[in-house]
Amino acid sequence: MHTDVSRRGFMSAATAACGMLSASGVRAAAPAPVATGSTFRYALNAATLRGYKLSLSEQIVLTAQAGYTGIEPWVDDIAKAAAGGTPLSTLKRQCADAGLSVVSAISFAAWAVDDDTARAKGMEQMKRDMDLVAQIGGTHIAASPAGVYGANVKLDLDRAAERYRAVLELGRSMSVIPQIEFWGSSANLSRLDQCIYVAARAAHPDACVLADAYHMYRGGSEAASLRLLSRSATHCFHMNDYPAQPAREALKDSDRVWPGDGIAPLTEILAIFRQNHASVWLSVELFNATYWKQPAPETARTGLAKMQAVVAALDAASKR
Repeated sequence: MHTDVSRRGFMSAATAACGMLSASGVRAAAPAPVATGSTFRYALNAATLRGYKLSLSEQIVLTAQAGYTGIEPWVDDIAKAAAGGTPLSTLKRQCADAGLSVVSAISFAAWAVDDDTARAKGMEQMKRDMDLVAQIGGTHIAASPAGVYGANVKLDLDRAAERYRAVLELGRSMSVIPQIEFWGSSANLSRLDQCIYVAARAAHPDACVLADAYHMYRGGSEAASLRLLSRSATHCFHMNDYPAQPAREALKDSDRVWPGDGIAPLTEILAIFRQNHASVWLSVELFNATYWKQPAPETARTGLAKMQAVVAALDAASKR
């Protein structure tokens, strides 16, 4: 696989990784038997309901009624609620009363860009976003490749690690942990190995990676790479699937399908999380307009049922 760092740089990061990633995440011997106890909880990413144009309060009601125990809102929906006069403390209480944890939130702050002025604005946005997330009881937020997505941008991963560490330090002051996220079609931070390098090079105790089944495939990341993530380096995983056609390089977000309805190696991925002794929030995230033609409650319930079916298949396989 192509890498954007020198061998010397990689070895330096590998040394840092030893301090951050526990031995349970790096396996030289045969894989451990798959545990049968559940290590998964279920959340709904608000992208799955995006086409219904629901308020955040309505999303919370729908998520709880469908049977989830976690929700992953988009920060812009939190901001809209606040701008519309809804006290965020009310939304926090609504989640608590419904038995929902705010497991993460989707943000698009440009924290990694080279331009100092743009990066400062990105950090200010991240600070505002973290504050909104904290006010509704959230604990984590996505640190995405926003701002470094385009092909005309060449991101140095060592600089990215310095900037991610700065975001992590900001998160400590805001009581919200930023998860470095990769996008498979991005020119930068498109692969899991790149995010692992940045997280390791940041050498921060809160560093963690937000992975996604679709983005792993779209960017060419193999499931086996997840073995390098320890329990503490994994909090949330975006669950989705993808069809065999169109070709990998031509896939779009809108091509995602329900977990288990495509060709993604989801049972292999979840087995690795169990072997890593990770307790992971599985958050269903799709942008498929076809699903928005059915009633919103049905879409919400289907997402949970599809994820549970994948986990049930893993459980059945572990007993053979």
